[in-house]
Amino acid sequence: MTSVRQGRHTARIEGDFVVFLIGFRPSWRHPIRSARDVGGRRGMGHMLTYLTEHPEKGLLGFQMGLPVIVQYWRSYEQLEVFARDQDDPHLAPWRTYWRRVQKSGRTGIWHETYLVRAGEYESIYANMPPFGLGKATELVPLGEDSTSRGRIKRVLG
Repeated sequence: MTSVRQGRHTARIEGDFVVFLIGFRPSWRHPIRSARDVGGRRGMGHMLTYLTEHPEKGLLGFQMGLPVIVQYWRSYEQLEVFARDQDDPHLAPWRTYWRRVQKSGRTGIWHETYLVRAGEYESIYANMPPFGLGKATELVPLGEDSTSRGRIKRVLG
């Protein structure tokens, strides 16, 4: 386990970025089929390993969770290219998923995409290991007088 960073920290990233949330709804009656539906060994774990090994693809980092995986991308364009490129490990499992379940409704997939403009975010991590955006980017210490409003003041005015 990653070591805890004592004190208060915030994430720092230059420029715009993308937050991509993705998850799935398994069939509790057919959990093995659901795992196969979403790619099995060639599913999300495989894709994230591939993206981590190819930082030029644009994935800054991710945080695994259930039922949601949070991904941080450098740009929407890079996320879209990854999703559509036949040479990357997403398109084939997506097409297989849709062929397997489009009419059955057995297993569901969802995602949400948020475009974040430079400086229009705020975070705090208190006595935490690197996590979320702070894990995907850079963690910097905060002063004792730092507040949420102060960290996001550019947006609020």
